[in-house]
Amino acid sequence: MNKIFKISFSLKNTYRANCVLYAIKQIPILRKVLPESVYKIRDLKILANVIAALWEVATAFLGKLFYFAIIIFGLSQFYRDVPQNQVFLHILLFLTIIGAFLNTGIFNPKKDKYYAIMLLRMNAKEYTLTNYGYSMLKVIVGILPFSVIFGVLERVPLWICLIIPFCVAGAKLFTAACLLRRYEHNGFVYNENAPSKLIWAVIVILLCVAYGLPAIGIALPLYVSVFIMLAFILAGVISVRKLISFPYYREINQQLYSQMKYQMDAAKHANKKSTEKIITDGTFVTSKRKGFEYLNELFIKRHRKILWQSSAKITLVCVGLICAVLIFLNYFPSVKAEANYAVLNYFPFFAFVMYIINRGTGFTKALFMNCDHSLLTYSFYKQPKFILKLFTIRLREIIKINLLPAVVIGAGLPVILFASGGTDNPLNYAVLTVSIICMSVFFSIHYLTIYYLLQPYNAGTEIKSGTYQIIMSGTYVVCWFLLNLEIPTLMFGVMTIVFCVVYCIAACILVYKFAPSTFRIRY
Repeated sequence: MNKIFKISFSLKNTYRANCVLYAIKQIPILRKVLPESVYKIRDLKILANVIAALWEVATAFLGKLFYFAIIIFGLSQFYRDVPQNQVFLHILLFLTIIGAFLNTGIFNPKKDKYYAIMLLRMNAKEYTLTNYGYSMLKVIVGILPFSVIFGVLERVPLWICLIIPFCVAGAKLFTAACLLRRYEHNGFVYNENAPSKLIWAVIVILLCVAYGLPAIGIALPLYVSVFIMLAFILAGVISVRKLISFPYYREINQQLYSQMKYQMDAAKHANKKSTEKIITDGTFVTSKRKGFEYLNELFIKRHRKILWQSSAKITLVCVGLICAVLIFLNYFPSVKAEANYAVLNYFPFFAFVMYIINRGTGFTKALFMNCDHSLLTYSFYKQPKFILKLFTIRLREIIKINLLPAVVIGAGLPVILFASGGTDNPLNYAVLTVSIICMSVFFSIHYLTIYYLLQPYNAGTEIKSGTYQIIMSGTYVVCWFLLNLEIPTLMFGVMTIVFCVVYCIAACILVYKFAPSTFRIRY
């Protein structure tokens, strides 16, 4: 068992380390410096292995921290009619049941499992049990500090906080044993990456019970929650015997990987069919323009369902929300002061709103799948002057698409400000409108610039750039941080306008200088 675990852990770490090296190799600045034999450089391999090991440690704690801090503790703060310790355990128990099905640890076809069991022909039972035991240990160790910290904050007795990790592990063990028994009875292999409609329906019901009942003042009594937790622990202990005696782990993994391949092929076929349905037939699309303007107009007309219709729907939703806010302020004058203060001091919140409604990612993906995917094979298409020309044309189009909801929001916010009491500085009205439009322009140029500088897709339209994913994640994190940031509207608005102008100029320069070497199909 120990030998199997060491080999499997080494295999997993090597796979992750190679992913780290690949991501480093994709960074534009380092791409020219690092040789193609980067995987043979000893120091870089050591660095990659250290990063992979740190990531292994981080995954044991970071996800659990978010789970307890936001999903359980954070949301439980909204319920004040029920004792907080009851709400905390109530939400925890129902989410534990959901997690037992969506994160089993055994019925998840991962690549490292495929390499070990299918390619290296390792003992399937020993490999599965050692790795499953390790995953359960990570669950217990990762949950323990946060169950104690947030449980004590919610006034849950310490001894109950200490058994929470074992309750979660017990629920997973019991669920895994039940699914193994089901396989023995009817040969059905559960795939946690593709739950059935029935499972999803049960999950929705459990979520409603977890968060809906406390909203109407109902939560499981403390003694009931403790009884269920102890029952999960006991069931988990009893289930260990089934996991150890089960003889068909290789058969299960073979079926899981065959399902995965079938699902991937089916997903690609379905994606192709759905894309074809929403793209207008080229025989009915014409244009009187020439050159790149002709190419762009044909693209926009063929993809108007993807681009303009979604933008129009978002705009209608924005109109409805603004009208709803105005009606609410009219019927409930007591909240006008709070609304006025929010508009004048929490304007950074709308950076996240503009991030959500921006169509930049959909636009760039459509560009690659149905245009650049083919044209990047021609050398003329990558000449600096042509790249910059087409970049400015596309930027104009994506700005127009995103401006539709931006103008509505930019016009609606001053109206809400006026309806909630107005402001002593009339400049606030103008700044609200202009800065919202600038946010829309910024996100438009941001997504298009990153697309041109990093071009993350390979020939199979899969994202293969780690740098691209890091930047996209970083954009989300910054916008999320701005959600609760309190800055006067005038100050933040002026900063937004200046930043947008500077970013636009810098983006054009960077695209002209670097895109000829970065704008290519990845392999």
